[in-house]
Amino acid sequence: MKFLFDVFPLLLFFAAFQLYDVYVATAVAIVATFAQIGWLKLRRRKVDAMLWASLAIIVVFGGLTLALHDETFIKWKPTVLYWLFSVALAVSDFVFGRNLIRAAMGAQVQAPDVVWRRSSCGWSAFFFLMGVANLYVAFTFPLATWVKVKVFGGTGLLVAFAMLQAVYLARYVEEDKPRTDDARR
Repeated sequence: MKFLFDVFPLLLFFAAFQLYDVYVATAVAIVATFAQIGWLKLRRRKVDAMLWASLAIIVVFGGLTLALHDETFIKWKPTVLYWLFSVALAVSDFVFGRNLIRAAMGAQVQAPDVVWRRSSCGWSAFFFLMGVANLYVAFTFPLATWVKVKVFGGTGLLVAFAMLQAVYLARYVEEDKPRTDDARR
């Protein structure tokens, strides 16, 4: 459900693009992202920093797309977001000594520092390359192709990379140990 909640604006963007055009789709994505945050606030849940960053970037780049009636800005939005994630992971780990991947998963996974560092570097490199790939597709192929690749290709690659990371970290997962009869007494 969290995954569907996270991709909600993206799916609405795609649907609006298919029914109308990139400008209506951009407006829908902006409204959907505001709605996500509103829903979380209404339910008194924490709004992740990534969602706030996504809102800021969609408002700025989507707003420029709508104000200037130029699709170039919305094409840059994923790259800016991916590169922001890439830099945040790298700077947090290498400059501040706080591994964000470990912070997110540390309760379930007990891995050595080198494993967390590799995972963080992997995610940082992944997001950097996703940003490059977005620019390549955005400015080499027609708009409709970019939208399909952005929605389905980007999401698919993200899921595939997350599964690879899960396999990499699986040996370090802390499982609940079954209790023996002696432990129950």
